[in-house]
Amino acid sequence: MSRRSDISNTPDARGVSAVYDCRDMTTKDLTQRADLTRHARGTGALRTQRPDYVDFLPPCNDACPAGENIQAWLALAQDGDYEAAWRELVRNNPMPSIHGRVCYHPCEDVCNRAFTDSSVSIHAVERFLGDLALEKDWQFEKPATSSGKKILIVGAGPSGLSAAYHLLLMGHAVEIREAGPIAGGMIHFGIPAYRMPRDELQAEIRRIENLGVKISLNHRVDDVLAEKEEGGFDAVFVAVGAHISKKIEIPNRDAGKMLDAVSFLSQANEGEPPKLGRRVAIYGGGNTAMDAARMAKRLGATETMIIYRRDRSSMPAHDFEADEAIEEGVKINWLRTIKEIDKSTFKVEIMELDENGRPQPTGKFEELEADSLILAVGQDTDTEFLESVPGIEFEWDHTVVVDENMMTGHAGIFAGGDMVPSDRSVTIATGHGKHAARHIDAYLDNSVYRRGPRNDIIGHERLHLWYRTHAPQVEQDRIPVDRRGDDFEEILKNLSEPEALFEAKRCLSCGNCFECDGCYGACPQDAIIKLGPGKRYKFDFDKCTGCAVCFEQCPCHAIEMIDEPSAEGVEA
Repeated sequence: MSRRSDISNTPDARGVSAVYDCRDMTTKDLTQRADLTRHARGTGALRTQRPDYVDFLPPCNDACPAGENIQAWLALAQDGDYEAAWRELVRNNPMPSIHGRVCYHPCEDVCNRAFTDSSVSIHAVERFLGDLALEKDWQFEKPATSSGKKILIVGAGPSGLSAAYHLLLMGHAVEIREAGPIAGGMIHFGIPAYRMPRDELQAEIRRIENLGVKISLNHRVDDVLAEKEEGGFDAVFVAVGAHISKKIEIPNRDAGKMLDAVSFLSQANEGEPPKLGRRVAIYGGGNTAMDAARMAKRLGATETMIIYRRDRSSMPAHDFEADEAIEEGVKINWLRTIKEIDKSTFKVEIMELDENGRPQPTGKFEELEADSLILAVGQDTDTEFLESVPGIEFEWDHTVVVDENMMTGHAGIFAGGDMVPSDRSVTIATGHGKHAARHIDAYLDNSVYRRGPRNDIIGHERLHLWYRTHAPQVEQDRIPVDRRGDDFEEILKNLSEPEALFEAKRCLSCGNCFECDGCYGACPQDAIIKLGPGKRYKFDFDKCTGCAVCFEQCPCHAIEMIDEPSAEGVEA
């Protein structure tokens, strides 16, 4: 029996069971009977093809910005070995409790399971493992030896923390200089507590600190080269993020309160929110705009509206972010742009999309009323302190140019996260930190880091799912809208242990053998040898006829049929 076959009739906490629609439900054996009549090529004495065990790259692994081996830790989780699953997870991402909450989980967008019923809720299982690790106080294992090298990291956001973690595991000494009063970067200052509770955030950071990193808070770095020399650092990783709100000019006459979203969220998250009045407008259509609108509601605004110049399909915010904002009573005015403000009256122009989907003015106007305006039109990074460093170049938006090794034009100074040209998210920044650490480690060794070869991605069309399942995704419980008040209680709840186990077992193990015994049970020649748990199988080519039954039986496409090699030099 497959270790995943027990998903059949395994209920979750709500009593929902997964049901396998098999040809013969009188037995628990899921192995499909071999039909040798369909093999037109035949076999005979001369074998023309042979099976070969292979590994493909699951699309979830490929899509993860942090480079997690998702399939590997899901496999350990489905065996109930949660600590091993967590340790496999943190090989690439040291903050699973955080990412299980704030990552936009692009892995689930490409999950092959979606073609069967629904994608695996990878982020929910990740959060379960992360929170369990905090509860059990699992700690990272410190390296046995020290390299004698020192690295300075500027910025204690997700990229800087990730880089510190990986460099520490490599045996390097690491110090972080953070301009703010607390570590966490935009996770702390930009993401509200109802999405990212502060206890879990700081616990994840403390565990990285326990590895030996020294974090100096309220320490602004203005001269990187001076700090590098004075501290005797061998390399520097700069990851200051994008904390400066973009500015726009709006004609106004005696306008009410106007502030930027970053400042507003930072003040609110620190418990010192500005007074906004009863009616609050937010200008912008990104995730930060949604957070600002929902935060304003929790701070007492009775009317909260978003003004955005494009339509919903062009909105940079994720759909679920907009859905949750609307659910909480935020009104979104699509295809609107603010032309001028007179006290509390906003004159907005109605836009329309041209044939290319770009918003164009119509000359039609309407008036909206608001006591304050929060600008959420994007963020810039403060890289001015690097302008005097020889060799460092900048893009038009002040982001720092780095090469394929994440090094700037100045030898020994690396950069990553939101301050380099890239899409911006917590998980992308975390991945930058990991990759920067590998490149820095190679630089310190006078070498170059080269990523190993990648297996081909396995798509759903290549799977051999001869069984049919109905095991829909377990949904995380949520606080009802009418109970969401001003206490900032986390909205999305954690999975229970049975729910997390059930969800992990939904993984199809795309492209990788999970020892289901399908090939073993289907082979008509008994040519497949079991090697024991975790060791998979091997072929007995003295018995194998090349019939390809094992290939067709393997649900995850972990077997390929290859041409029979020439007899010379071939091992039997």
